[in-house]
Amino acid sequence: MCIGSPSPGLSAVLAIVHAMTSSDHLLNLIQDNPEIDGLLRSSFSFDIGRKRSGDDLRLASGAPLTAIAGEFTGGTYFLCSGEDSRQPVVFASSEGEGGLVADDLAGALEIIIGLQWQDCLSFSGGGDVEVMQVSAQHLERRLARNNPEIDEQRASVAAALSLRVVPVAELVVRLQEAASRTEPDYVVCTEDGQLFDPPFGQYSEPRHGGWA
Repeated sequence: MCIGSPSPGLSAVLAIVHAMTSSDHLLNLIQDNPEIDGLLRSSFSFDIGRKRSGDDLRLASGAPLTAIAGEFTGGTYFLCSGEDSRQPVVFASSEGEGGLVADDLAGALEIIIGLQWQDCLSFSGGGDVEVMQVSAQHLERRLARNNPEIDEQRASVAAALSLRVVPVAELVVRLQEAASRTEPDYVVCTEDGQLFDPPFGQYSEPRHGGWA
């Protein structure tokens, strides 16, 4: 090992500190920019001012969760400790469903601003990536009708937080891959041991009226 190189143990500690700093940096950017905070809250349902304490939820492994944001239906986004330099992001809904969204906060925010991700999981045919791609395109068309300014809003948030505006098809693949890794390490659990349901819904489209 070269003189002056950090020891493996020190490298691991520095990596964890870097990950925490990166997450904190993004959250601070949001907090310090009212316009971006407002866009995330109103257009992307990511509200750093609305979050449960997380004291009654943990991972099934026993690892703690740190609440960072909520959304309007009562769900909460959490950071959890990773084995490397990243802090994975887990979501727990108010309906008892939960799972891994991304391996770090930057990746999660790209999914949150770029994809109707919760509905994409709901209409995933049990986690089939091809079904999710079809659902995502229907959801994008619906979103564009309801919010014609969505592309500009995505670009504004991404620029302010130094994120990418990622193509929807790529985000679907990323989301499906992350959600598929929910078990066994990222299963959400209540303090009395009740496990949250997996994130994938069994339907491929809305039950009443389809995608009309």
